[in-house]
Amino acid sequence: MKLNKKDIIAALETISAPGEGKNMIESGAVTNVVCFGDEVVVDITINNPSLQARKKTEVEILKTIHDKVYQKAKVKVNVKVETPEKPEIKGKAIPGIKNIIAVASGKGGVGKSTITANLAVTLAKMGFKVGLLDADIYGPSMPIMLDVDGHRPLAVNVDGKSKMKPVENYGVKMLSIGFFTQPDQAVIWRGPMASKALNQMIFDADWGELDFMLIDLPPGTGDIHLSIMQALPITGSVVVSTPQNIALADAKKGVAMFQQESINVPVLGIVENMAYFTPEELPDNKYYIFGKEGARSLADDLKVPFLGEIPIVQSIREAGDYGRPAALQTATPLEEAFEDLTRNVVQEVVSRNESLPPTEAIKITTMAGCSAVNKK
Repeated sequence: MKLNKKDIIAALETISAPGEGKNMIESGAVTNVVCFGDEVVVDITINNPSLQARKKTEVEILKTIHDKVYQKAKVKVNVKVETPEKPEIKGKAIPGIKNIIAVASGKGGVGKSTITANLAVTLAKMGFKVGLLDADIYGPSMPIMLDVDGHRPLAVNVDGKSKMKPVENYGVKMLSIGFFTQPDQAVIWRGPMASKALNQMIFDADWGELDFMLIDLPPGTGDIHLSIMQALPITGSVVVSTPQNIALADAKKGVAMFQQESINVPVLGIVENMAYFTPEELPDNKYYIFGKEGARSLADDLKVPFLGEIPIVQSIREAGDYGRPAALQTATPLEEAFEDLTRNVVQEVVSRNESLPPTEAIKITTMAGCSAVNKK
């Protein structure tokens, strides 16, 4: 039997490639069909690189041609895989934003987000224009801490382009992946998807004029950190730790990441959180539950500034849970502690800008399966 190309194409219009909503012909997956006698060759391109997807595609084409065109047709399927490129991170400054500060911690649970939220509202109280990017993709907590949980950014028109308008409270403009997910929804994303989400919150938002943008990074030293430093020229970094040795060991790695020669983001200093506990009924007593002055000693060892210590106080936890950061309290030791911390951060930023050239965004390439990090 002599096969007809039109019949083959009509048959392939009844099936779709893995991951494609349209049929194989309409989606462009089938790139060529050649018939001669009872033989047919089908060239197809798919985006799914898995062996299972390739075999499934081949079997479906064979079955469809045999069922709908000719049962004894000799079918050869050439499957080519084209994987989509990783989303490009733009690597440029945002007009109107003067300083970008990354707040990091080597270890989870040390209160990094709490420090970031209180630093942001204290800067706003001092009269600065402040933005906050919640880059903790897998555990966004800023919407709760700043009492904007359940809010959604509005769309605004800026120079003919639609952009997200950050949600604002306590004088702080903020964007978080938490605005786009349900409270009980786990964010299960690979690196490229997380990078794309960050890219949109950074560059597709109307941040306006800011003196400071704070970036609340996830714990550790990973893909999100590199994506942020690839996307933006970071003015400086703040590393948060608690005093115990296990947290200090991870904080040391966080400092080392920023100081790596190919990254070279200035470390503005280290913050010691949960430094000591003072019971309400014994206001003059200090109990060093996690050790004494561990982060201060680490800062001395690494020759980076020590920015301040924040005690363990029940009201800090309660304030975060209720969405009113503790630094908003007036005439309290906590307000004073956060103001001291914030003044030290501002001073370090001023000194850094006076003595060092602007930080460049880094360029990340892949060589022989290994990640290479270079300055742009």
